[in-house]
Amino acid sequence: MTLNRDLLAASSSSAKQPKLRRADGTAVRALVVDDESTLTDLLSMALRYEGWEVRTAAEGRAAIQVAREFRPDVIVLDVMLPDIDGLQVLQRVRNDGQETPVLFLTAKDALDDRIAGLTAGGDDYVTKPFSLEELVARLRGLIRRSTLVVADADDPVVTVGDLQLDEDSHEVFRDGESIELTATEFELLRYLMRNPRRVLSKAQILDRVWSYDFGGKSSVVEIYISYLRKKIDAGRAPMIHTVRGAGYMLKPASL
Repeated sequence: MTLNRDLLAASSSSAKQPKLRRADGTAVRALVVDDESTLTDLLSMALRYEGWEVRTAAEGRAAIQVAREFRPDVIVLDVMLPDIDGLQVLQRVRNDGQETPVLFLTAKDALDDRIAGLTAGGDDYVTKPFSLEELVARLRGLIRRSTLVVADADDPVVTVGDLQLDEDSHEVFRDGESIELTATEFELLRYLMRNPRRVLSKAQILDRVWSYDFGGKSSVVEIYISYLRKKIDAGRAPMIHTVRGAGYMLKPASL
């Protein structure tokens, strides 16, 4: 990272963006977990430019405790930590019932390592070295997809067949049965439901749901489509369809 330049770019970019707030009007809470103090200091400074409240931790066990007490709205989590790794931290945070969006930091560039974090329940990742401006943009995207942001649609309830999605409450029902989704799963389903009977390519989904080009790694779309299918279509007539060589489409189940 060219740290000073990136910090200036991140602060300049944030000045042009509307400030994000929690539903109750208080500052967004971010937890940054990394054992490199220089990096955590810079990330904290960049996020405070956003108007966010920031806490940090240098070890996994400390991060779990801070997450329990601080109840962050987003977590930046290094994969490699001195005591327990970031995947274990995420598992314990999820076991505590927190569905907080998590962005992984990793020094590894292998696809398997990236997929491992997403499969474990993470929502995004960046590979070191990275741009602070890009990281802040991705975190803003995760926050926008969370319940902190009120949907701007005229009608917050989207219905396709027997599937209903409420953009305000983030509730999803299939034939009256409640379905629990993560923030990323919810955003993916919303995009599919806002475009019923339309084939959406992996590139379109990457751009809309993750708000950036995922390095051409379309496998992340396949992973999250499989997650949705297990929750939306399991034991029911399928609504999510693969159009070979073209993408995915959602339509009412055939009777």
